[in-house]
Amino acid sequence: MDFLRKLPIPMAVKAKYPISEDCANLKEKRDKEIAAILKGESDRLLLIVGPCSADREDAVMDYVHRLAKLAEEVQDKLLIIPRIYCNKPRTTGKGYKGMAHQPDPSKEPDMLEGLVSIRKMHLKVIEETGLTSADEMLYPEDYRYLSDLISYLAVGARSVENQQHRLTASGLSIPVGMKNPTSGDLNIMINAVTAAQTAHMFIYRGWEVVSHGNPLAHAILRGSVDRYGKMSPNYHYEDLMQLFYLYAEGDLINKAVIVDANHCNSGKEPFEQIRICKEVLHSRRYSKDVEGLVKGVMVESYLEDGCQSVGGKVYGQSITDPCLGWRKTEQLIYELADQG
Repeated sequence: MDFLRKLPIPMAVKAKYPISEDCANLKEKRDKEIAAILKGESDRLLLIVGPCSADREDAVMDYVHRLAKLAEEVQDKLLIIPRIYCNKPRTTGKGYKGMAHQPDPSKEPDMLEGLVSIRKMHLKVIEETGLTSADEMLYPEDYRYLSDLISYLAVGARSVENQQHRLTASGLSIPVGMKNPTSGDLNIMINAVTAAQTAHMFIYRGWEVVSHGNPLAHAILRGSVDRYGKMSPNYHYEDLMQLFYLYAEGDLINKAVIVDANHCNSGKEPFEQIRICKEVLHSRRYSKDVEGLVKGVMVESYLEDGCQSVGGKVYGQSITDPCLGWRKTEQLIYELADQG
């Protein structure tokens, strides 16, 4: 292992690219609104929607500006959080790892430029659209670079069993969604939520720290894949009721789940997300237990349908997993607002 250079501490990057008081107040307001949904104090539905991975600022900002207009129209039924994932986990470690690694996918990785780029982009989202975004916690120590900007974090299926992810989540004040592992084991996911809701002492960024537990930690269902590569969904009514009973057995507060409509739930067929979201809403209408448990859905969406390889020339098309295009996304959002 070669040590290339010492990266600036989060405080230094924040000082160079600060958030204004108005934007900080806006984020605080958004955080409270999101928390109210997860606590059951608001009957709105959360919709976390956006690209599989953010790959270029211009297309992401174009997308979020469109989303902001829709968010205002449907705000009485939906609270929309733009999904701006700047760290992309890879199953084998190979491939594009997101803007934090490569702010320009056509160039060599540059972590310093990446950290600055993603902070500037998340900041621009708040300043220009009034929305605050979601990101993935791939590296727990990187959260501090964005802690004053983002309103939602997800811990991925490959990270959810990791102790550092769980302990870091326990020290945060924003919602952290713990995905079920790729095996689909719901007990592992519930264990992760339990760990995140519990107080701990641990090492973080070279400090001995004490967390107080995160009451907004919750579950995310994303389907599973077996050892033969066969994918299976876990968004059906029976799956949601199974999770309801698992939650009931545990000493947990703010029992909540977000259903990820893509990944193994859709078999990575992005257009299936439309049907899946509608089925989840139907299950909520059918059962008060499911209605109280399911707080939202997660959708992978970008400007153009599908995906392309890294270096592709289609503006606003994913360079990782295939996504739902904007026209279909817009229609889906209107339908969710009507049915929610």
